[in-house]
Amino acid sequence: MAVWVRRTFRSRKALSGVTQWFIDWGIPIALVVGFVWVWGASRSKEGWSGIYKVFTLIDAPAHVSSWGASVLGWLLVPALIGGVAGHVIAARMQRVKDIATNHLFQQRSLGRRLKLPGRITFLESLHLKSAIDQEFLDRYVRRAHRGDWKTAQDHWEILVRDVLCAVELAELDRTEALASAESFARAVTWMTAYQDKCLVCSARANHP
Repeated sequence: MAVWVRRTFRSRKALSGVTQWFIDWGIPIALVVGFVWVWGASRSKEGWSGIYKVFTLIDAPAHVSSWGASVLGWLLVPALIGGVAGHVIAARMQRVKDIATNHLFQQRSLGRRLKLPGRITFLESLHLKSAIDQEFLDRYVRRAHRGDWKTAQDHWEILVRDVLCAVELAELDRTEALASAESFARAVTWMTAYQDKCLVCSARANHP
């Protein structure tokens, strides 16, 4: 289960910039806001309606617990709305001028736009799947990682996650981006595995 959750979380790099930001920062910020809201409502005499009025800057904070909601409403909410709106507008304006050649005239359905990118491949699922997959596992897991499946899986996910951050994949949709990143990562690991090396192992050895 831990590996499943980790693969899913690292696969978020296949999503667009706004969606990635929402997962990395939006959800934690929403949890903080929710905690302040619940805590303030439980301590305030006016309850939920009082915290809502303080949060939306309708009323001044009358209790110590409502000051947190007031500060969040005054600083955080306008900054988030303005930042997200500015990013979306700037990205849309740039894409009008910059469209990849292989994406011209293509129509993306709503289902394709909302489709999740899937998860980074679980290496053990490739065992005995095909001769090419088996040779890849032999070089990457048995030789480069001395048969340590846990470390090999972790480093494979890190490699794919970082490849997903490449600018060249920015114009691909989430499914194509993940498939292209895994294809490139396999090509890289295939070459380095001839020397019984892993890029992540080498990078961590040089920069612990």
